Amino acid sequence: MKNILVLGATGGVGQIVVAKLIAQNYQIIAIVRDLEKAQKLFGDSANIKILTGDVREQKSLEKCLANQPIDATISCLGTTAFPSTRWWGGNNPENTDYLGNQNLINVMPPNLKRFILVSSAGVERSNQFPYKILNLFGVLDCKLKAENILKSSGLPYTIIRPGRLTDGPYTSYDLNTLIKATSGNRQKIIIGQGDKLLGETSRIIVAEACVEALKLDCTINQTFEIINQAGKNEIPDNDKSLFWQTLFTSAQET
Repeated sequence: MKNILVLGATGGVGQIVVAKLIAQNYQIIAIVRDLEKAQKLFGDSANIKILTGDVREQKSLEKCLANQPIDATISCLGTTAFPSTRWWGGNNPENTDYLGNQNLINVMPPNLKRFILVSSAGVERSNQFPYKILNLFGVLDCKLKAENILKSSGLPYTIIRPGRLTDGPYTSYDLNTLIKATSGNRQKIIIGQGDKLLGETSRIIVAEACVEALKLDCTINQTFEIINQAGKNEIPDNDKSLFWQTLFTSAQET
C-alpha cells in the first residue's frame, strides 16, 4: 500500500496524519479547499500532491481524482459541533461530516484496499449526557450516517472514534514539528468497541491509529473507540505495528 488519499488534511488530525505518512515514505494525495494553507503546512515535500477541490460537490472530487492512483483513503473530514466561523459557506455537519463523506465514498475505486474514517465516540449514545449536548446541532447524527454509508458501501473500512480531541491543531507551519509532536503526560492508550468509552483523545494518537491501521488486517471492517489516560502503556512501543496490533486485537477480545 503506497498511495494514500487524505481528506481534511489541513485540519487538526489531518495535518498530523499527513506528517506521519510522509515520515513513513507514503505517497499522499491531499484534496483541500485552501491551497495556500496546505502549501504552508506541507512545504515542497516530494511525498505529497496537493489538489484543490470541494468534498461537498461529488463532481469536484471526480475531477480531482481522475487518473490518480489510490490504494487507501483516510478521511479526517469534520467541522465544529456548534455554530462557528467554520460553518460559513455551508461548512456545517450535514454538508461536511455527512454529505462530504458520502460524496467521497461514492467516488472511491472498487479495488480500494482501505477506507479509514475518523468519526467520534458517542455516535451511538447521542441521547445520553454529555453527548446529548454535543449533538444539539446534529454533529453526531451526521457522523453516524457517514459510518453507516461506509459500512454498506462494500469497501474495506476501519472507523476510528476518538473522544474529546486534545493536542493541536498546530499553528506552526513546520512539518518536523508535526512529526515530532507528542501527547504530553496523557500517553496511555485505551481502545474499545461498542461505543462505551468516555474521555479525551490526543489528535496525535488519533493520527497514529489511522496510519498504523492501514498496515493491520485485524482492523479491516472494524470500529474502534480510542481515549487517552495519564501514564504509558505497558506494551513496549519499539515496534509500532506490533504495539498497535496488540491494542486493536485486545479491544476485539473484550
